Amino acid sequence: MAGHCRAAELCWRSLYNLVHEQENTVDQITGLADTLGKLLDAMNAQVTTAESCTGGGIAEAITRIAGSSAWFEAGYVTYSNAQKTRQLGVSEALFAQVGAVSQSVVEAMVSGAQRESGARFAVAVSGVAGPGGGSVDKPVGTVWLCWGDGHALVAHCRRFDGDRDQVRRQTVEAALQGLIQLARGEMPNQG
Repeated sequence: MAGHCRAAELCWRSLYNLVHEQENTVDQITGLADTLGKLLDAMNAQVTTAESCTGGGIAEAITRIAGSSAWFEAGYVTYSNAQKTRQLGVSEALFAQVGAVSQSVVEAMVSGAQRESGARFAVAVSGVAGPGGGSVDKPVGTVWLCWGDGHALVAHCRRFDGDRDQVRRQTVEAALQGLIQLARGEMPNQG
């Protein structure tokens, strides 16, 4: 009986730690979105998002901030290649040449999002969140991110560890951190 109680206690403790970890991550992401909002509001600038593997998670984090309508112009969730082409003008030929998870595609996504929305700042993400879909060249956790400020594009490939939700959360966090750096006149780092 004591063994069952100990196992139940360990199970509950693990569950508590997991919930607490997720709450801390949400708080951290909300803090990043709030910082971004203050920077953009002070500049009277707007941002747009073009998301694939995060499924709107970046836009959700941004719109969690009261008053974000002053600095958030639009969010494009383009999970399929067809929608990347239809909504953002990404060339179908790019998918055949380099695949959806690539520098060229996220750069085209940023350019399309800026063109369609008129926002000065933009971020685009495309990756393999898992649990399936990975390959030798692009394993699960591979994510391309691109940021644009109306003058230049900066793209980085990141490899995130963890399950699907962890990869997506890390991608949202990295996207927001890069936008903050860009709004401060810095180049987004590679992480």
